[in-house]
Amino acid sequence: MEMNLPEAGDTNDFFQKIQAELDKSRRALQEIQILLEQSQGELAKLTQRNAAITGHLQLILSQFDTASREDIRMAFTSAMDSQQRLLVMRGQIEKLQSDQASLKKYVGMLEMVKQYLTEGQSKGKDNLKGSSNLLEMLIRAQESERQRLSRQMHDGPAQALSNFIVQTEIASRLFEIDPNRAKEELAALKTAAMNTFQKVRTFIFALRPMMLDDLGLIPTLRRYVESFKEQWGLDVNLTIKGQEKRLDPTLEVVIFRAIQELMGNAARHNENQPVKVQINIQLLVSENLIKVTVSDTGKGFDVQSLPEGDGLGLKLIRERIEMLNGRVDIESTLGQGSRITLEVPISEVK
Repeated sequence: MEMNLPEAGDTNDFFQKIQAELDKSRRALQEIQILLEQSQGELAKLTQRNAAITGHLQLILSQFDTASREDIRMAFTSAMDSQQRLLVMRGQIEKLQSDQASLKKYVGMLEMVKQYLTEGQSKGKDNLKGSSNLLEMLIRAQESERQRLSRQMHDGPAQALSNFIVQTEIASRLFEIDPNRAKEELAALKTAAMNTFQKVRTFIFALRPMMLDDLGLIPTLRRYVESFKEQWGLDVNLTIKGQEKRLDPTLEVVIFRAIQELMGNAARHNENQPVKVQINIQLLVSENLIKVTVSDTGKGFDVQSLPEGDGLGLKLIRERIEMLNGRVDIESTLGQGSRITLEVPISEVK
């Protein structure tokens, strides 16, 4: 969802752009809701059909010694086709639900910006330029994140599903020629499916860990660090000091997303280094303050001349932390790694 923002001084044009984007997003939400309802209805039909096919397959297997090879082949083919259709439909529903959730947040953000600008008109036009810049930065970050997720889905689960289809076809053909080899192919397919399922779970956890809502920041952070170490093969050290307690939900989300972004930056920007980077995370929770320090032994960067694209994540982290009355310190030198410190007063969180 890209929006060309007007100059801050052109207030009327800016409001029109906001309203147009809001209307467009609301229409998109309605369309997604319709598609979601249709897909859920189709999923119910496919689930019933799959249950019938599975029952037929079990009947054929119980008569394996007397059933013809053609009946067995057709039963397995029908079962694999049904499973594939179910998998694709469930994936489509999950994609629609994810798009719906993202779009709802986007609409909410636009509504808040519109309200903020409406209230800020009486205070002069200086606020408009700052709001315009912030909105533009948020939209660019959102688009960048969607592109990254799209690439990950294409290179991961989508590619794996394509391989499953090919393996299924091979197993179906081998069943007529070499049943033992067909069983081996099916066993390999099962192993690949289990590995892909684990990767999808890791992918979903990175998008939105449900345990962040259930258990809070610290247990979620411990789990994420372990998952991150397995994914990247890096040495990541997490040190937690102070009180392990639940914090304001907004604060927990902001801190977790900031740490997630900083760890990802350290891994991605040092992926081709001859020596693997080490990441250290220190979390201190006191009565009135939460302090986070994320440091790495990577190649570092020039804070003053950080490219716009590379610095977008850091800018958003700073914006979010400052909205919570906190502060961000960025220290980095070329060839000497980096160190980012976040401090947020717990007592002042709204």
